[in-house]
Amino acid sequence: MPLEGGRSNRAWRLGCHVVKLYERNDNPLFPNDARAERQALDWLHTRGIAPRLHSHGATDCGAVVVYVHVGGTGWREAPERVARLLDRLHQTAPPPGLRQRSGGSTFLAVETRRILSLCAEGPLRDRLLAAAPTGPEVPPATDSVFLHGDPVPGNLIDGPGGLALIDWQCPAQGDPVEDHAIFLSPAMQILYRGAPLSGAETKAYLTALADPAEAARYRRAAPWYHWRMAAYCLWRGADRYAGEARAMEAELTALACY
Repeated sequence: MPLEGGRSNRAWRLGCHVVKLYERNDNPLFPNDARAERQALDWLHTRGIAPRLHSHGATDCGAVVVYVHVGGTGWREAPERVARLLDRLHQTAPPPGLRQRSGGSTFLAVETRRILSLCAEGPLRDRLLAAAPTGPEVPPATDSVFLHGDPVPGNLIDGPGGLALIDWQCPAQGDPVEDHAIFLSPAMQILYRGAPLSGAETKAYLTALADPAEAARYRRAAPWYHWRMAAYCLWRGADRYAGEARAMEAELTALACY
């Protein structure tokens, strides 16, 4: 049975397992690395927050990973539960060899301009270039933790054992705020859940974090994360698709609040 919801790969459920076939892509923000997913699932097999790896291999159509299906429904409410889940992940020692995500405003600005360089020239790209944050610099993170890399609502399964994270094709090691910003992103909430988090929901998430310093760091770095996600929406087609355009505008609206 084909599974829906993924935006990068194809997947099928076969009994109690999921077979995931990796598509080749050039995504500038979310890499698609079968080896990294295998490593992450194998590393987390006793933690109860990720599927259990069954097997893997290569086909003429691409790499394949097979893991045990996680039953449940997609996350919809109670963001504080996601904060606690990501805390558990971030407190887990990462496996060796993950890509690095240092964070900080300079890192984010360089990455955002690189994404914009991949977008077609025109009024929208000019508008985003002009929207670059001008607030105080946020230094690189001092903490380097195990990151999921893409903790959007579609990758959060609420099952009998609690919340679990799926789709581990872009894990990393770096600034914990990276995961927080992607989950809190208005664009990602719109694209996967239909609406951004409310102010009360965002506050509930940040209050639930184990380390208040992470919440404070998110608030300082948020303008750069909103700018980067707006650029990503443009790369994905905000000039052509209504959903991506709405998502981009939500990020720019959030950016304008700082």
